[in-house]
Amino acid sequence: MRTNRHSEIPTRSSPLSLRDVTLRNRIVVSPMCEYSSVDGLANAWHMVHLGSRAVGGAGLVFTEATAVTADGRISPQDLGIWSDAHAEALAPIVRFIESQGAVPGMQLAHAGRKASTYRPWDGTGPVAVSAGGWRPIWGPSPIPFTEGWIVPTALDEAGIAGVIDSFVQAAKRARAAGFRVIELHAAHGYLLQEFLSPLSNQRTDRYGGSFENRCRIVLDTVRAIRGVWPERLPLFVRLSVTDWVEGGWTTAESVELARALGRLGVDIVDCSSSGNTAQYFGPTGPGYQVPLSARVRAEAKVSTAAVGMITEPHQADAIIRNGEADLVFLAREMLRDPYWPLHAGQVLGHAVPWPEQYQRARPVQG
Repeated sequence: MRTNRHSEIPTRSSPLSLRDVTLRNRIVVSPMCEYSSVDGLANAWHMVHLGSRAVGGAGLVFTEATAVTADGRISPQDLGIWSDAHAEALAPIVRFIESQGAVPGMQLAHAGRKASTYRPWDGTGPVAVSAGGWRPIWGPSPIPFTEGWIVPTALDEAGIAGVIDSFVQAAKRARAAGFRVIELHAAHGYLLQEFLSPLSNQRTDRYGGSFENRCRIVLDTVRAIRGVWPERLPLFVRLSVTDWVEGGWTTAESVELARALGRLGVDIVDCSSSGNTAQYFGPTGPGYQVPLSARVRAEAKVSTAAVGMITEPHQADAIIRNGEADLVFLAREMLRDPYWPLHAGQVLGHAVPWPEQYQRARPVQG
């Protein structure tokens, strides 16, 4: 872990160097679905949404979960990266993010058995083909996410190879658009995590059963992406560290997988949890997932990110100072306040540069 040259103990405002990329601080805009695309294409909404968070002082700004295939979208309105046209639409947004001093990042995703569903304000559950949904949807096993949802078609080995190649092609397009960090989404009950968890993976071939077999698609995808993603640029992986369900994916398994990911060139393990069951069975409260990041970081000896109900400047600062994570991801709090990093700097007494256009509105410290 690199630390700020001004302090032996890093803080939320300390720069962090990952390979040849330096983040100006440890605050990351977490991937947040906007459900605002037509045919997966970025538009003015994405420019304003992502651009304003770069103006707001974050070190790294991620796109929402960006689908590597059209049938890998969560909803018909998801952002995509399955064609060159998608990369071209994103390129101006990337340039603006960089012009504001932030690093542009893309989360690559495939929704698996949770695909073809309504965006939250339109309803819940599967979208009919007549209403813009699609069939089939894919998974490791023919087990629906919950009652009344679509039964996924189990991917065969050729299908798995095709999914991995889709991630590789997406990584190439992300680089062509100018992104400097990519994150592989292997959490929240989407396709890659579906393979990890015994709750959704009941295969008997080399992609199911044992821990090694269930991890195979994730590790193979990381290897393949690292083969095309420049060595000088960072690669993150988001994990649901635990399903919070007996018989599901466990924290101990995440620690073991994180060790393997580190050996393959993953720079940050982004530690979330749950999402593979319709009901949530875990704890809640401010920073409720931070202990997961702390355990993975300590036991796997990898750099991690913490996420989940992190809202207060002193809270975020303590997570970094205490060595519980190397980065702090903010989601809903960034929706409430795109300028949270600037305001947090004022609260903590850190010199955070405001955009010149906003200098006249900067609070005066007394």
